Amino acid sequence: MLQVEKVSKSYGTNRALNNVSLTIPKGTCYGLIGPNGSGKSTLIKIISGIIRSYEGGIKYVGGVKGTLGYVPQDISLEEKLTARTNLEFFGQIHGLRGSTLKKKAEQILKDIGLLDRAGGIVESFSGGMKRRLNIGCALMHNPELIILDEPTVGVDPQSRHYIFNIVNKLKKQGKTIIYVSHYMEEIENLCDYVAFMDKGNIVEEGEIKELLNRYANTAVYFEAENPTKLLSKGNFTFTPYKTGVIIQTNDPLKTFTELVQLSRDHQFIPEQLSLFKPRLEDVFFQLTGTDLRDQSEKGE
Repeated sequence: MLQVEKVSKSYGTNRALNNVSLTIPKGTCYGLIGPNGSGKSTLIKIISGIIRSYEGGIKYVGGVKGTLGYVPQDISLEEKLTARTNLEFFGQIHGLRGSTLKKKAEQILKDIGLLDRAGGIVESFSGGMKRRLNIGCALMHNPELIILDEPTVGVDPQSRHYIFNIVNKLKKQGKTIIYVSHYMEEIENLCDYVAFMDKGNIVEEGEIKELLNRYANTAVYFEAENPTKLLSKGNFTFTPYKTGVIIQTNDPLKTFTELVQLSRDHQFIPEQLSLFKPRLEDVFFQLTGTDLRDQSEKGE
């Protein structure tokens, strides 16, 4: 569907992208994740044609560039008009007319949960409603490739639910989606593939299930007020993790049992003791040594 070949982009002395290469398969949801300033938005602006000056190449398979829907992070709506008028405007840009235009706008309003607010002026909408409408406008021409740049930033739970439903519906229709986010949980739940970006580079990419298996380490998570006090009494290899420690082991069930017994023997009550299942955020931490969530929340 789409090939990114050794793409680089600089702004003065700042190297925003450094020889980035990706292959995005047709009919998949491809997650692009990284902290603010990692180059995500620059890359998708190049893919969508907004940025035209760069090094490297972008190859669109099967004429997909003509059916591309781009949802920017910043809301791009005419707020003095109604939701329906906004949708029809974007539909007209792509050549929709008459009953076809009306029918498509009606269907999109249903999909984004705004049919009852079709005649409402957009400036009166909540942030989440505007984000849903923003997505709807990009879908009016039935694109084959949809780029969603941070579509759930600052939205309410109801809007987040609608956005997830829209993505899942697009997947069932066989559309190709590039989903840009710094929310690991969203990428893990919605996407088939993922690329980790950091400081303008792709540090790892591939199928999510395969990456989790590749970087999975069998372990037990142990959290207590002073975990080393107890763990020093046993033969454990552990490393700090969040507010506790990760104990590496080839036999997690055996280690779990030993920790329970050790806690009983020393009348030590842990705050949390659980089998450790690696998530995408753990893989990102292994690769970069940084916590994505902390970076993103600080705006770094």
